[in-house]
Amino acid sequence: MTGTLTVLAGPSGVGKGSVVEALRRLHPEIWLSVSVTTRPPRPGETDGVEYHFVDQAEFDRMVADGELLEHDAHLSASYGTPREPVERQLAAGGSALLEIDIEGARQVRASMPDAHLVFLAPPSFDELARRLIGRGTESPERIRERLDRARIEMAAEDEFDAVLVNDEVEAAAHALVALMTTDS
Repeated sequence: MTGTLTVLAGPSGVGKGSVVEALRRLHPEIWLSVSVTTRPPRPGETDGVEYHFVDQAEFDRMVADGELLEHDAHLSASYGTPREPVERQLAAGGSALLEIDIEGARQVRASMPDAHLVFLAPPSFDELARRLIGRGTESPERIRERLDRARIEMAAEDEFDAVLVNDEVEAAAHALVALMTTDS
């Protein structure tokens, strides 16, 4: 593989999706992998755009057949990155960006040690909680689960090659592009 793989990961609610959305608006040429999930779509999400939405049986088949570069289950849903599109992009010499969770980033590091792992951090834990609550898309119980998981995930920051603090979405997107172009 000759291209550069950048992995953006961080706790739930930190704004990975918002940063990637801004990055894609500013740099539509950057190739972004679309993950697979068993969770239902949130309002406004489109199959094949934000995620490929599949049922658990299909997800399990993909895992068993080695079709996922990384995968994880949390908060009552499974998530994974289809291997073939990423490998095709890298083999063609292009750069690829993955927006995944911490456990997925660890799996990518194990199988692709040259990947550049970027940790997206919130300005503070209180701000992270405010963002999750402000989404208005999940129950208080689900938010509590996400915050409990976020406390654990934030301790993984030192496992990453770079850390970006998402205190302003466009600034974080520009910083991510700078990291991607510096390392390619």
